[in-house]
Amino acid sequence: MGIHVLSNLSGGKMSEQVPLFLAPMAGVTDVAYRLLARESGADFTSTEFTAASGLSRQDAKSWAKVETHPRESPFIPQIFGGIEDEMVETARLLSKKADVIDLNFGCPAPKVTKSCAGAAMMGEPDKLVSMVERCIEASSSPVSVKMRLGTGKDAITVLDIAERCAQIGVLRICVHGRTLAQKYRGVADWDLIRQVVEKTEPYNVPVIANGDITDAKSASKCLEITGASGLMIGRGAIGNPCIFGQIKTELGWGDFEAPWGAMNEAGQKHWAWNRYVELVDEIGGPYAARNMKQHAISFTKGLPGSRELRPHLHAIKDFRLIGEPLNLAFESFSSRRHNSLAVPEAIAMAEGLKNHEFKR
Repeated sequence: MGIHVLSNLSGGKMSEQVPLFLAPMAGVTDVAYRLLARESGADFTSTEFTAASGLSRQDAKSWAKVETHPRESPFIPQIFGGIEDEMVETARLLSKKADVIDLNFGCPAPKVTKSCAGAAMMGEPDKLVSMVERCIEASSSPVSVKMRLGTGKDAITVLDIAERCAQIGVLRICVHGRTLAQKYRGVADWDLIRQVVEKTEPYNVPVIANGDITDAKSASKCLEITGASGLMIGRGAIGNPCIFGQIKTELGWGDFEAPWGAMNEAGQKHWAWNRYVELVDEIGGPYAARNMKQHAISFTKGLPGSRELRPHLHAIKDFRLIGEPLNLAFESFSSRRHNSLAVPEAIAMAEGLKNHEFKR
């Protein structure tokens, strides 16, 4: 099974355009970041993965994680849980406003898997398929699933589970090319994802490939190997929402116009940070800025001097003030007034702000 290829101007080959998905990630994919990813080239976004147990008992903080915005369409909340009745009830509740409901069987975090949720469900194929089937029945919106290869190298269950999910009518299947035991170690097995594509092809259910997609080169290679109908990017998009537009531009996909223009990498990250802050302010509410400090730190990663700057940013208690030294560092570095983010003036500013208490 392969994909169609097109010739680019240099005479080589490039992958035919497929949708790009921002992976649902706890503490990352808040509303503002999802809107930012859309503006930066992502075609689909999902909420932070959220516990069905909290949503089904109407916990306010849990419901804050599945908030959306009129500009986010389609709206795709992702849920996880090990108790079937809670998952079914949550699917029913969310289907009142969701365009698609995504079920998580891929999270390897111990706090999730210890209750036989997330990727641990890959070790319980019958339970997983029953849960998916009942959620489909309860929801008035389509249901999609995200899964791993299995629980370990000797327990690869994805081929059976994916085919059974396709048979009962899921909208699409996203596969991360690692097992639960691997977490994020090792290399994603794109060949196994290709086998999932082949297994589900008779049911016309698209498969989305996930794992180790970090740039245009890896995106093209993943498509070549898997024949997937789309790509999902998780860790590669943390602190770098521009990755979606970069992939589209470098692979010659469509007519995407980068809102950051011709900026260098530091300039792109500076644009993205400022745009994220604007979106947080636009959305407002008590939870809109809850991930701001984490995002501020993430935007610095991969740039020279980031390790020296980050401890000073971490020390600032009021996350609303973190943007002042961060902007100074970005401006000095991207304009080449300084050769790294470890700008003395920015560090001094951060030190002066670290004891300011957060005030609501």
